Amino acid sequence: MDRSELADFLRRRREQLTTEAVGLPPGTRRRTPGLRRDEVAQLAGISTDYYTRLEQARGPRPSTQVLASLTRALRCTGDERDHIYLLCDHAPPSGSRTDKHVGPGLMHVLAKLDDIPAAVITDLGECLVQNRMHTLLFGDQAERPGWERFHAWRWFTEPAVRSITPAENVDRLSRRQVADLRATAARRPGDPDVVEFVGALRSASTEFDRLWNEHEVAVRLSDTKTAVHPEVGAIDVFCETLLTPSATQRLLIYWPLPGTDAAEKMELLRVIGTQRLDSNEPSYSRPADVNDISA
Repeated sequence: MDRSELADFLRRRREQLTTEAVGLPPGTRRRTPGLRRDEVAQLAGISTDYYTRLEQARGPRPSTQVLASLTRALRCTGDERDHIYLLCDHAPPSGSRTDKHVGPGLMHVLAKLDDIPAAVITDLGECLVQNRMHTLLFGDQAERPGWERFHAWRWFTEPAVRSITPAENVDRLSRRQVADLRATAARRPGDPDVVEFVGALRSASTEFDRLWNEHEVAVRLSDTKTAVHPEVGAIDVFCETLLTPSATQRLLIYWPLPGTDAAEKMELLRVIGTQRLDSNEPSYSRPADVNDISA
């Protein structure tokens, strides 16, 4: 691991960013250009002390999970991401068929969508990054371990995920997820990530295995859904799905459904979240037990 080169690169990338570019409030007057160390640490979900040690060339070698969070926080391009991995003596993830690096363009769009829920997921339904409203409404999904970051895995293996879904909608939502995975598998034939995920689901869920064998295929793009939050109640939304050019990532945007009280409830949820931050209370976090909202 080249600690001095990593430290220099992290510092220079941090100094090139602005609070506006990453969706943070301007804050107080700044003595130096760019973001502060604590702001980068906040965006990456790591401690300020840990990040500071990396910039001072005295920290331990970061894991690939930490590097993935750091490169997103610093809005790195694909080449810059690979450079950081190599400096830390890790193989760049560019050889993986599942692209988990969220580029600076998508991160910028996500930062601008600060009044409605939005998230970036892979074509297998793995949550990569959420904006603040998405986390307030659906809980922290991107930080879950292993398969739990995948909505289909939770849907078919965790009964609590369906607990508030009307019984008449369960079969339709299950079929839509399996049909979408079928389309991904056809687009990426023999891909180890797809084979492993589908195989794990078929072993863990007899329902998924049965639906998989029915061979329904359909790419999920947009839908009208209902998310039930324990504090503000049911929120009707229109979920729009935007695909990256390679179709390996999806930007999910949740608009309040016109003709409903969804806009007022989203604003109430935003205020509740702001009050928690002001009082230093932890933000709301729970399993994604809504009507198939995150996939």
